[in-house]
Formats: sequence, structure tokens, C-alpha cells
Amino acid sequence: MLQKLKKRYVGDKAFYRMTLGIAVPIMIQNGISNFVSMLDNIMVGNVSAEQMSGVSIVNQLIFVFNLMIFGAVSGAGIFGAQFYGSGDMKGVRDTFRFKMLSCLLLTLAGMVIFMGFGDTLIRLYLQGEGDALQIEACFGYAKQYLWIMLIGFIPFCVSQCYASTLRETGETILPMVSGIVAVVVNFFFNLVLIFGLLGFPALGAAGAAIATVISRFAEAAIVIIAVHRKKKKYTFIVGAYKSFKVPGYLVKGILQKGIPLLLNETLWAGGMAFLNQCYSVRGFDVVPAVNISSTISNVFNVSFIAMGSAIGIIIGQMLGAGKTEEAVETDRKLIAFSVVSCLLFAAALFALSPVFPLIYKGVSANSHAMAGSFMRIAACCMPIGAYANAAYFTLRSGGKTFITILFDSCYVWLLVAPLAYCLSRYTALPIVPLFFCCQFIEIGKCIIGAIMIKSGIWINKIVS
Repeated sequence: MLQKLKKRYVGDKAFYRMTLGIAVPIMIQNGISNFVSMLDNIMVGNVSAEQMSGVSIVNQLIFVFNLMIFGAVSGAGIFGAQFYGSGDMKGVRDTFRFKMLSCLLLTLAGMVIFMGFGDTLIRLYLQGEGDALQIEACFGYAKQYLWIMLIGFIPFCVSQCYASTLRETGETILPMVSGIVAVVVNFFFNLVLIFGLLGFPALGAAGAAIATVISRFAEAAIVIIAVHRKKKKYTFIVGAYKSFKVPGYLVKGILQKGIPLLLNETLWAGGMAFLNQCYSVRGFDVVPAVNISSTISNVFNVSFIAMGSAIGIIIGQMLGAGKTEEAVETDRKLIAFSVVSCLLFAAALFALSPVFPLIYKGVSANSHAMAGSFMRIAACCMPIGAYANAAYFTLRSGGKTFITILFDSCYVWLLVAPLAYCLSRYTALPIVPLFFCCQFIEIGKCIIGAIMIKSGIWINKIVS
């Protein structure tokens, strides 16, 4: 029995070398990025709760934009990975062009929306009980932070187009290096601009925004310069800008597969923002508590997030090469590895939950206690998130993007969001059990994902 399970769910050394070769650079990049974001968060949190809450609210809104860009590059990236798996570099180049055009249009649209409706969106998170002066101060910091952050939208968009294409062709080191440099730059300028070191003015939340924008330009510059200097290695860029023409069949295919993915990422991120807004009506102290919990939890979530990206790349390439049986077997082992590996990170998060919130000196003891409880709940739910994330990337690798909408964002908006809204508005349920209910309900997504994967509907070659 044990031998049968081992053969079914455990790979050999070559399997883990291949998997870790793709996942570890992504994990390192995401891990460093999230770790530095946590340090930034701690810095602002030690200035004041109002500034940290303002930054947190805006970052939740920008998260929706970031996921929209991720959805755009990922929709085209399904084709990019399969083109590369089939040896078609022209297809990879055309896919890159489509990414660049679509992401620039989405970026301009996002900037217009935030310029026109930013104040209204921020106010949605400031409707709970709390001191009126605190709430107005938080609004002022949030508005200032948002307007500075808008400057970094375009370099972020361009770097995502390059980095995603590099990963689809098996190059994960360069995006990792550019990401590491960006977070180091971000950390340095956060340190000097938030607290006013080395002769710089102490700008608080505004300093955090300026530092992030500088790091966005640094990340984009590194990846663009490296790709264009080594055209023989990164052949997809050769002639990429001679024309922005993309074959009609490919545009049609990407729109058919990509629009559902774009909608899914945007709706899912919007659902998460809505969920946090529901938590915020329980009082001002909840806003920093949720921020602390999510920021620290994101550092520990890097294992299964990176594994999801690895699943999308590996399985996408196998399907593109026509290796369907190998893809099924490999996917099963990748999912098992993702869930098992995340258990170690979950245990570490649970153990550190009483300690981490205390680092934030600028927030109340009530927020500290709530943040610790939220972190313990997040740790217990992490294996659920790992399986759901792996199932999502499996379905996406075969181009079943419409199904991912049903699986992902529809689940959030038809089940999780109504539950959060009703519990937060129509019951007196305390915030900690409310948070637990909204997190643990994700287990239903695992059941749906398991059924979809077992059915084999994701096994699909979408390029010739």
C-alpha cells in the first residue's frame, strides 16, 4: 500500500531537481519581496497606526490592479509556455507583443479609475467605529500614498511582460535577480525616506510610496537591459518591436482563453478587497490587524504560490509538447509536493503568531491580539490554500480559463463574499470567528478542484 502511494505521489530525484529548479528562484524572489514588504510595513507601522492603515487600504486597492495585470500576462502566457514547449519562438514573440499592448491599455485604464474614484474607494474602508480624527488622518495618508504610487504603474506593467515571458521559456534566474535588486532598492529608500536618515526628509507613508516607485523603475530597467543585451539567448525579443502586429488567430485564441483569466484575477482580487472591507466595519483596530496578519502570512505563503507558478510552467510545456500522460502523472506529484511542503511554513507561521504582531509599536494592544489570532487561522488554512492554488494552475495550464472563473472568482463572489457581508452586517459575531468562517470556507474550493482535476478536462493542447 505504501509503495503504491509512494509511486503515485512521490517523484524521483530528477523530478524534484526539475521542480525546484523552477520553483526555488520564484520562491526566493517572492519571498524576498514579501519579506521586504513586511519590513516596510513594520517601518510605517512604527510611525503611526493611521499611516500604516492608510498604506494598507491603498495596497489592497492596488492589489486588484496588480492581479489584473497578472491575469493579462497569464492569459497570454498559457500560449507562451505551450509555444515554447513545441519549439515555436515566433509564437512566443507574438505572445510577448500581445502582452505588452494589452497591459499598457489596462495600465492607463487603471490610472484613470484611481484618479477619478480613489477617494471614494478609500472611504469604503473607513466606515467602522473609531476616532474621527484618526479616520481623517488615515484618509489623508492613503490619498497621498495612492497618487505617488500611480507613477510606478507603467514600469510595473512592462517588467511583468518581460518577466512572465522569461519564465515561460524556462528562464527564472533573471526575473529573480531583478526582483531581488528591486526589493533591496525599495528597502534602502524606505529606510531613509520613512524615517529621514542620511539627510533625507522624514516622509512617513509618502516616503514608502516614493521608495516603491523607484524600485519599480529599477526592476524594469534591469530586466529590459539584460534581455536586449543577450538577444542570442533570449531570442523571443529579436524583432519584437519591429512591428506590433499579432496574428489574428492568436489574438482570437488569447482573447478566448485570456479574457476569462483576466476577469477571474480581477474579480478574485476585488473579492479579497471586498472581504477586507467587510472586516473593517468591525472597527478601526481591525484594519491594522488584518494588514499585519496578511503581510506576515504572505511571507510564509511563498512556498505554495511559487509551486503554483511551477505547475503552470511545467504542465503547460508538457501539454504543448503533446506529453499528456506524463503531464497527468507529473501534476499529481507536483500537487502533493506543494501541499506537503507548505505544512512546514504553516507550522512556522503558527508558532510565531504571538510574537510577530508585537513588532508593530504604533498600533494598539487590541490590534496585536487580533493579528495573532488571524495569523493562527491563516496557518491552519494554508494547506487548503496550497491545494486550491495548485488545482487552479493545473486547470489554467490546459487553457480551461472559463472553468477557472467558476472555480475561483465565482466561488468568492457567490459564497465567500455574501457570507462575509451577512456575518459582518447582520450578526454580532466577533471578528475572530467571523474571520475563521470566511477563511475556512475555502475548503469547498479544494473539493471542486479535486473533482475537476480527476475528470481530466484540463488536459488540452492549445497550440499546433
